[in-house]
Amino acid sequence: MHPFVENDQFTQVWDDGACPHFWPIGDRHILPFFSHKSGGQYLLGDYDKDRDKFFATAHGLFNFGAIFEPGAVLAPSATPDGEGGVIVIFNMAPAKPTEGWNQVMSLPRRLTLLSKNELGMEPAGNIKSLRYNHQHIDARTLPANEEIVLEHIKGNAMEMRVEIDPGEAPVIELNVLRSPNKEEYTRISFFKQRGYRDWERYSGWQEKRWVEAKSSLIMLESSRSSILPDVLSRPPETGPFYFEPNQPLQLRIFIDKSVVEVFANNRQCVAMRVYPGLKESVGVSLRSQGQDSQLLSLDAWQMKSIY
Repeated sequence: MHPFVENDQFTQVWDDGACPHFWPIGDRHILPFFSHKSGGQYLLGDYDKDRDKFFATAHGLFNFGAIFEPGAVLAPSATPDGEGGVIVIFNMAPAKPTEGWNQVMSLPRRLTLLSKNELGMEPAGNIKSLRYNHQHIDARTLPANEEIVLEHIKGNAMEMRVEIDPGEAPVIELNVLRSPNKEEYTRISFFKQRGYRDWERYSGWQEKRWVEAKSSLIMLESSRSSILPDVLSRPPETGPFYFEPNQPLQLRIFIDKSVVEVFANNRQCVAMRVYPGLKESVGVSLRSQGQDSQLLSLDAWQMKSIY
């Protein structure tokens, strides 16, 4: 009929709108789509029904690197959840050669509107029904620059909920799918206030305001995930999110054999596929870089198959 999106200051020339799903979210509208140039993303804005035009005011990414292989999140499908949010699920590309088609589906994510131009993002569905063998770790100090291996937390089909007060530590690192001698591991890193400035939160040139208005970053990295010769490591997936100054870092981590998905403070998710080659690559460790931080709690569950 006519070009649908107005005020698109965000996407790139030649971004195509593959897999589009246009739905209300809160009192606004969202358009998740896939670009064969720059990957999965969304536009957030207002729908003018009289003119049949979508006026975009914000934009975000679902993946932060190569758009297909190795191990990318791609091709969103979405539907309203009936409660003002939108459920989105993705294809995930392989990172290891196999015969025939080899894509799997991500966990479904629930997107909600936190503010006019900001999405909330959390895992959706009855995930709790798959949990068994719960293990808990109480609060403890994470000494600076010391990797703490969690001897009783292991698995390659598991969920973890982790709360950490990073204090003044600039980086918190959590390794999963770790072999005992660390030949293999997949690294999850939190970089406190190391991202772009959030201009909607910035309110003046004072040191505290300047720093606290910066986004933080959650990174998922696979360069040491596998010793297998045919596995392709994915460059780090690094997603920005706003980290409230007085809140703990809250991570929900899901491991499902070749899939790792990390949700940070219900504001961001990074995901990729990894392929450890050693059976003993099931360990977990924590590290606080530079300064001490505080582990507030850690809960882990093994996860049953859905079938």
